[in-house]
Amino acid sequence: MSRQLSGLIVKEQSGFFWVEAQDGVTYTCRLRGRLMEAAQASDIAAIGDRVCIDALPDGTGAIEDVLPRVGVISRAVRTEGARGAGSPEREHVIVANVDQAFFVFAVAAPLPNWKMLDRFLVVGERAGIEKVTIVANKIDLVDDARRTFAPYEQIGYPIIYTSALTGAGVLELRALLKDKISVFTGPSGVGKTSLLNTISPDAGRAVKAVSNYSQEGVHTTRDSQLIRLVEGGYVADTPGIRQLALWDIEPSELDGYFREIAPLVSACRFRDCLHRREPGCAVRHAVETGTLSRSRYESYLSLRDELDVAYAI
Repeated sequence: MSRQLSGLIVKEQSGFFWVEAQDGVTYTCRLRGRLMEAAQASDIAAIGDRVCIDALPDGTGAIEDVLPRVGVISRAVRTEGARGAGSPEREHVIVANVDQAFFVFAVAAPLPNWKMLDRFLVVGERAGIEKVTIVANKIDLVDDARRTFAPYEQIGYPIIYTSALTGAGVLELRALLKDKISVFTGPSGVGKTSLLNTISPDAGRAVKAVSNYSQEGVHTTRDSQLIRLVEGGYVADTPGIRQLALWDIEPSELDGYFREIAPLVSACRFRDCLHRREPGCAVRHAVETGTLSRSRYESYLSLRDELDVAYAI
């Protein structure tokens, strides 16, 4: 006899969804027929989604309904075959209902990739995530980590300075992760796994195992998982989040997702200013006078070029 239960999707793999239900059991579910048909054009269900399921005694079930989402991190993917109903591009929901995002970058070994960080920040702003935090890791390798990340503090992004070696910042991170659904990601080599293991026993190893499996399998963009933390809450980390093709951002909207550029736009002479060579551009003036970071401005131009190409296809 089946039961109607509510739950949280904690794992997704090859069309199967693992749902932690209100009765404490994790059920392996498929989408009900009507949802499966809708999923051909968009991701109807993803990790982090709150769902209603029809659960069976053998531990299987069917997802009957998906509750409305907030804080969705998505990327654009090219479709193949019939998937996407012939659309050249579709939305891949990486994780839904994100409470907060932590973007981890090392202060050294490797040096920060600012354009990648700026891409992550745009995605976080577009997703409407309530709290986006930069984690500056490996501070034991430099004398003044704060100077390196000062431009981001100046525009209002919280920064936590950490070291898995010395334990710096670990207590603060642990408290912030508790009882939340958090994206915790960054480029390879920044010490994310070691840091997670310091924060919560075995969490880093669990995340690494998911990533390694996904990289080796054939469903590299579809396998994802929420890792439960001992202290409460979940950490999401999937390989797909590290190469984000911006989703649902028109070129003309991009400047609105740069916190320090957005307030300048209204002061530009032309309403459709591209912030490149137009006369009377308040954004370029801010760069020239040093009130706007040239690195951030160059990241804006690079992403704008990417979007111009994407929307021209």
